[in-house]
Amino acid sequence: MAHAWCHRQAGSLRIAVHVQPGARVSEVFGEVGDALKIRLNAPPVDGKANEALIAFIAEKLSVRQRDIRILRGQTSRQKLIDIDSALSVEEVRLLLF
Repeated sequence: MAHAWCHRQAGSLRIAVHVQPGARVSEVFGEVGDALKIRLNAPPVDGKANEALIAFIAEKLSVRQRDIRILRGQTSRQKLIDIDSALSVEEVRLLLF
């Protein structure tokens, strides 16, 4: 099953996310457009939300934090994440939801 927010490219996974910092808890909150909405229990200052996003995704997918990079959107709520992983798109969906 295809998901607009996740696809494989050049041996890695690409995930489009819409981040909502400042939430009470960090959680996947569904899909919004072509992105995965993630609420983060971190403020949007000094890169704390980006660090929390990487840690959250690493924990959910059981990958190392150093294998996750923010390719686009360092200072935006809309981000493109690159993950060095052999997980399939369907496995990612199951692990995140």
